[in-house]
Amino acid sequence: MLHIENVTKNYPGFHLQVSLDVAPGTVTGLIGQNGAGKSTLFKTILGLIRTDGGSVTLLGQNAQALGAESRQRIGTVLADAGFSGYLTVRDVRTILGQFYPGFDEADFRRRCESSGITDGKKVKDLSTGMKAKLKVLSALSHGADFLLLDEPTAGLDVIARDEILDLLRSYMEENDHRAILISSHISSDLETLCDDFYMIHQGSIVLHEDTDRLLNDYAVLKVSEAEFEALDKSCLLKKKKEHYGYSCLTNQRGFYRENCPSLVLEKSGLDEVITLMARGEEV
Repeated sequence: MLHIENVTKNYPGFHLQVSLDVAPGTVTGLIGQNGAGKSTLFKTILGLIRTDGGSVTLLGQNAQALGAESRQRIGTVLADAGFSGYLTVRDVRTILGQFYPGFDEADFRRRCESSGITDGKKVKDLSTGMKAKLKVLSALSHGADFLLLDEPTAGLDVIARDEILDLLRSYMEENDHRAILISSHISSDLETLCDDFYMIHQGSIVLHEDTDRLLNDYAVLKVSEAEFEALDKSCLLKKKKEHYGYSCLTNQRGFYRENCPSLVLEKSGLDEVITLMARGEEV
Protein backbone atom coordinates (compact mmCIF):
# COMPACT_ATOMS: atom_id res chain seq x y z
CA MET A 1 0.00 0.00 0.00
CA LEU A 2 2.85 2.36 0.94
CA HIS A 3 6.54 1.81 0.21
CA ILE A 4 9.12 4.42 1.18
CA GLU A 5 12.66 3.72 0.06
CA ASN A 6 15.55 5.80 1.39
CA VAL A 7 13.65 9.09 1.27
CA THR A 8 15.81 12.04 2.29
CA LYS A 9 15.03 15.65 3.12
CA ASN A 10 17.51 18.20 4.39
CA TYR A 11 16.82 21.30 6.47
CA PRO A 12 19.32 23.39 8.40
CA GLY A 13 20.08 21.32 11.48
CA PHE A 14 17.82 18.41 10.47
CA HIS A 15 18.25 15.45 8.11
CA LEU A 16 15.45 13.00 7.28
CA GLN A 17 16.39 9.59 5.87
CA VAL A 18 13.66 6.95 6.05
CA SER A 19 12.59 3.61 4.59
CA LEU A 20 9.18 2.24 5.62
CA ASP A 21 6.39 -0.09 4.45
CA VAL A 22 2.67 -0.29 5.18
CA ALA A 23 1.01 -3.47 3.91
CA PRO A 24 -2.67 -3.81 2.89
CA GLY A 25 -4.85 -4.92 5.78
CA THR A 26 -2.58 -3.45 8.46
CA VAL A 27 -2.44 -0.48 10.81
CA THR A 28 1.13 0.80 11.21
CA GLY A 29 2.12 3.15 14.00
CA LEU A 30 4.81 5.81 13.71
CA ILE A 31 6.23 6.78 17.10
CA GLY A 32 8.90 9.18 18.29
CA GLN A 33 9.36 12.35 20.28
CA ASN A 34 8.47 15.84 19.05
CA GLY A 35 10.83 17.00 16.32
CA ALA A 36 11.83 13.47 15.35
CA GLY A 37 10.49 13.87 11.80
CA LYS A 38 6.99 12.37 11.89
CA SER A 39 5.14 15.35 10.42
CA THR A 40 7.89 15.96 7.85
CA LEU A 41 7.53 12.35 6.70
CA PHE A 42 3.73 12.63 6.42
CA LYS A 43 4.01 15.77 4.31
CA THR A 44 6.62 14.04 2.15
CA ILE A 45 4.24 11.15 1.51
CA LEU A 46 1.52 13.58 0.44
CA GLY A 47 3.88 15.51 -1.83
CA LEU A 48 3.49 18.70 0.22
CA ILE A 49 7.27 19.03 0.44
CA ARG A 50 9.82 18.01 -2.17
CA THR A 51 12.31 15.31 -1.22
CA ASP A 52 16.04 15.45 -1.83
CA GLY A 53 16.27 11.76 -2.72
CA GLY A 54 14.62 8.34 -2.55
CA SER A 55 11.14 7.28 -3.64
CA VAL A 56 7.60 7.08 -2.26
CA THR A 57 5.22 4.53 -3.79
CA LEU A 58 1.60 4.89 -2.71
CA LEU A 59 -1.27 2.76 -3.98
CA GLY A 60 1.17 1.17 -6.42
CA GLN A 61 2.17 4.49 -8.02
CA ASN A 62 4.86 7.11 -7.61
CA ALA A 63 3.36 9.38 -4.95
CA GLN A 64 4.55 12.51 -6.74
CA ALA A 65 2.66 11.48 -9.87
CA LEU A 66 -0.67 10.49 -8.28
CA GLY A 67 -3.61 11.74 -10.31
CA ALA A 68 -6.87 13.13 -8.98
CA GLU A 69 -8.62 9.76 -9.15
CA SER A 70 -5.93 8.04 -7.11
CA ARG A 71 -5.87 10.84 -4.53
CA GLN A 72 -9.56 10.17 -3.92
CA ARG A 73 -8.44 6.90 -2.34
CA ILE A 74 -6.43 8.66 0.39
CA GLY A 75 -7.91 10.05 3.61
CA THR A 76 -5.76 12.47 5.57
CA VAL A 77 -5.60 14.08 9.00
CA LEU A 78 -2.64 16.40 9.60
CA ALA A 79 -1.81 17.67 13.08
CA ASP A 80 -1.26 21.28 11.97
CA ALA A 81 -4.07 21.56 9.41
CA GLY A 82 -7.84 21.69 9.52
CA PHE A 83 -10.94 23.51 8.35
CA SER A 84 -11.32 27.27 8.72
CA GLY A 85 -13.00 28.09 12.02
CA TYR A 86 -15.52 30.30 10.22
CA LEU A 87 -16.95 27.45 8.15
CA THR A 88 -20.08 25.75 9.36
CA VAL A 89 -20.38 21.98 9.42
CA ARG A 90 -22.77 22.37 6.49
CA ASP A 91 -20.03 24.23 4.60
CA VAL A 92 -17.57 21.42 5.34
CA ARG A 93 -20.05 18.90 3.98
CA THR A 94 -20.49 20.93 0.79
CA ILE A 95 -16.73 21.22 0.28
CA LEU A 96 -16.20 17.48 0.77
CA GLY A 97 -18.94 16.76 -1.76
CA GLN A 98 -17.23 19.00 -4.31
CA PHE A 99 -13.78 17.52 -3.75
CA TYR A 100 -14.67 13.83 -3.57
CA PRO A 101 -17.01 12.12 -6.06
CA GLY A 102 -17.18 9.17 -3.65
CA PHE A 103 -18.33 11.34 -0.74
CA ASP A 104 -21.17 9.64 1.18
CA GLU A 105 -23.15 12.66 2.32
CA ALA A 106 -25.88 10.74 4.13
CA ASP A 107 -23.43 8.66 6.15
CA PHE A 108 -21.24 11.69 6.95
CA ARG A 109 -24.25 13.68 8.14
CA ARG A 110 -25.52 10.79 10.26
CA ARG A 111 -22.13 10.28 11.91
CA CYS A 112 -21.75 14.00 12.61
CA GLU A 113 -25.21 14.36 14.11
CA SER A 114 -24.70 11.32 16.35
CA SER A 115 -21.63 13.09 17.75
CA GLY A 116 -23.41 16.40 18.30
CA ILE A 117 -21.66 17.99 15.32
CA THR A 118 -24.72 19.74 13.89
CA ASP A 119 -25.00 21.51 10.54
CA GLY A 120 -25.29 25.07 11.80
CA LYS A 121 -22.29 25.02 14.13
CA LYS A 122 -19.15 26.83 13.10
CA VAL A 123 -15.91 24.85 13.34
CA LYS A 124 -14.47 27.41 15.80
CA ASP A 125 -17.38 26.77 18.18
CA LEU A 126 -16.86 23.01 18.30
CA SER A 127 -15.12 21.44 21.27
CA THR A 128 -11.59 20.11 20.82
CA GLY A 129 -12.98 16.58 20.66
CA MET A 130 -15.61 17.50 18.09
CA LYS A 131 -13.02 19.24 15.88
CA ALA A 132 -10.80 16.16 15.98
CA LYS A 133 -13.73 13.86 15.23
CA LEU A 134 -14.82 16.10 12.32
CA LYS A 135 -11.35 15.77 10.78
CA VAL A 136 -11.40 11.97 11.13
CA LEU A 137 -14.97 11.68 9.82
CA SER A 138 -13.95 13.78 6.82
CA ALA A 139 -11.06 11.41 6.11
CA LEU A 140 -13.45 8.45 6.30
CA SER A 141 -16.24 10.07 4.29
CA HIS A 142 -15.26 9.19 0.73
CA GLY A 143 -14.35 5.50 0.82
CA ALA A 144 -10.57 5.95 1.06
CA ASP A 145 -8.40 2.83 0.85
CA PHE A 146 -5.50 4.38 2.78
CA LEU A 147 -5.56 6.68 5.80
CA LEU A 148 -2.65 8.91 6.76
CA LEU A 149 -3.32 10.18 10.28
CA ASP A 150 -0.92 12.52 12.06
CA GLU A 151 -1.85 12.85 15.76
CA PRO A 152 -5.62 12.41 15.23
CA THR A 153 -6.28 12.05 18.99
CA ALA A 154 -3.98 14.83 20.25
CA GLY A 155 -5.42 16.84 23.15
CA LEU A 156 -8.50 14.66 23.57
CA ASP A 157 -9.89 13.09 26.74
CA VAL A 158 -10.06 9.34 27.09
CA ILE A 159 -13.70 9.05 25.93
CA ALA A 160 -13.14 11.13 22.78
CA ARG A 161 -9.99 9.14 21.96
CA ASP A 162 -11.83 5.86 22.38
CA GLU A 163 -14.60 7.01 20.04
CA ILE A 164 -12.07 7.87 17.33
CA LEU A 165 -10.25 4.55 17.77
CA ASP A 166 -13.58 2.74 17.39
CA LEU A 167 -14.14 4.58 14.11
CA LEU A 168 -10.74 3.44 12.86
CA ARG A 169 -11.31 -0.17 13.92
CA SER A 170 -14.67 -0.19 12.10
CA TYR A 171 -13.00 1.30 9.02
CA MET A 172 -10.47 -1.56 8.93
CA GLU A 173 -13.10 -4.25 9.56
CA GLU A 174 -15.15 -3.13 6.55
CA ASN A 175 -12.45 -4.01 4.00
CA ASP A 176 -9.34 -6.16 4.47
CA HIS A 177 -7.47 -4.31 1.68
CA ARG A 178 -7.41 -1.01 3.55
CA ALA A 179 -4.45 0.31 5.53
CA ILE A 180 -3.57 3.07 8.00
CA LEU A 181 -0.36 4.88 8.90
CA ILE A 182 -0.92 6.72 12.19
CA SER A 183 1.21 8.71 14.61
CA SER A 184 0.32 9.53 18.21
CA HIS A 185 1.98 10.61 21.43
CA ILE A 186 -0.49 8.49 23.38
CA SER A 187 1.07 5.05 23.41
CA SER A 188 -1.94 3.24 24.90
CA ASP A 189 -3.99 4.21 21.84
CA LEU A 190 -1.50 2.72 19.42
CA GLU A 191 -0.84 -0.43 21.43
CA THR A 192 -4.47 -1.51 21.01
CA LEU A 193 -4.79 -0.46 17.37
CA CYS A 194 -1.56 -1.09 15.46
CA ASP A 195 -0.17 -4.28 13.93
CA ASP A 196 3.40 -2.97 13.84
CA PHE A 197 5.46 0.07 14.75
CA TYR A 198 8.25 2.17 13.34
CA MET A 199 10.14 4.50 15.67
CA ILE A 200 11.73 7.59 14.16
CA HIS A 201 14.47 9.45 16.02
CA GLN A 202 16.38 12.47 14.72
CA GLY A 203 15.09 11.81 11.22
CA SER A 204 15.98 8.10 11.03
CA ILE A 205 14.08 4.87 11.68
CA VAL A 206 15.72 3.26 14.72
CA LEU A 207 13.20 0.48 15.37
CA HIS A 208 10.62 -1.62 13.51
CA GLU A 209 8.70 -4.36 15.29
CA ASP A 210 5.38 -6.22 15.23
CA THR A 211 3.17 -5.13 18.11
CA ASP A 212 3.01 -8.61 19.68
CA ARG A 213 6.79 -8.89 19.78
CA LEU A 214 7.20 -5.35 21.05
CA LEU A 215 4.79 -5.90 23.93
CA ASN A 216 5.79 -9.49 24.77
CA ASP A 217 9.54 -9.73 24.13
CA TYR A 218 10.78 -6.25 25.02
CA ALA A 219 11.55 -5.50 28.67
CA VAL A 220 13.53 -3.17 30.92
CA LEU A 221 16.18 -4.50 33.30
CA LYS A 222 16.85 -2.36 36.37
CA VAL A 223 20.27 -3.24 37.74
CA SER A 224 22.92 -1.88 40.05
CA GLU A 225 26.32 -0.90 38.65
CA ALA A 226 27.80 -4.16 39.93
CA GLU A 227 24.99 -6.20 38.36
CA PHE A 228 25.45 -4.32 35.09
CA GLU A 229 29.17 -5.08 35.00
CA ALA A 230 28.48 -8.81 35.48
CA LEU A 231 25.54 -8.87 33.05
CA ASP A 232 25.56 -10.68 29.71
CA LYS A 233 25.00 -7.67 27.44
CA SER A 234 24.60 -9.56 24.17
CA CYS A 235 20.81 -9.04 24.14
CA LEU A 236 20.70 -5.40 25.28
CA LEU A 237 19.67 -2.60 22.92
CA LYS A 238 20.22 0.51 25.06
CA LYS A 239 21.29 1.51 28.55
CA LYS A 240 20.47 4.60 30.60
CA LYS A 241 22.26 5.73 33.75
CA GLU A 242 19.98 5.93 36.78
CA HIS A 243 20.56 6.82 40.44
CA TYR A 244 20.48 3.11 41.34
CA GLY A 245 22.66 1.96 38.44
CA TYR A 246 21.21 1.37 34.96
CA SER A 247 17.94 0.73 33.18
CA CYS A 248 18.53 -1.43 30.10
CA LEU A 249 16.24 -2.16 27.17
CA THR A 250 16.20 -5.69 25.76
CA ASN A 251 14.22 -7.40 23.02
CA GLN A 252 14.95 -10.81 24.54
CA ARG A 253 12.88 -10.81 27.71
CA GLY A 254 12.85 -14.59 27.90
CA PHE A 255 16.64 -14.81 27.83
CA TYR A 256 17.07 -12.68 30.94
CA ARG A 257 14.06 -14.15 32.72
CA GLU A 258 15.59 -17.62 32.30
CA ASN A 259 19.26 -16.81 32.86
CA CYS A 260 19.05 -13.95 35.38
CA PRO A 261 16.01 -14.73 37.55
CA SER A 262 17.24 -12.60 40.45
CA LEU A 263 17.33 -9.35 38.43
CA VAL A 264 14.48 -6.85 38.27
CA LEU A 265 12.88 -7.33 34.83
CA GLU A 266 9.90 -5.18 33.95
CA LYS A 267 7.71 -5.66 30.91
CA SER A 268 8.04 -2.54 28.77
CA GLY A 269 5.39 -0.53 26.99
CA LEU A 270 5.78 1.92 24.14
CA ASP A 271 6.66 4.80 26.46
CA GLU A 272 9.62 2.91 27.93
CA VAL A 273 10.79 1.83 24.48
CA ILE A 274 10.62 5.40 23.13
CA THR A 275 12.41 6.83 26.16
CA LEU A 276 15.26 4.32 26.18
CA MET A 277 15.73 4.26 22.41
CA ALA A 278 15.81 8.08 22.31
CA ARG A 279 17.71 8.86 25.52
CA GLY A 280 19.67 5.68 26.12
CA GLU A 281 23.26 4.99 25.16
CA GLU A 282 24.68 2.21 23.06
CA VAL A 283 25.74 -0.78 25.16
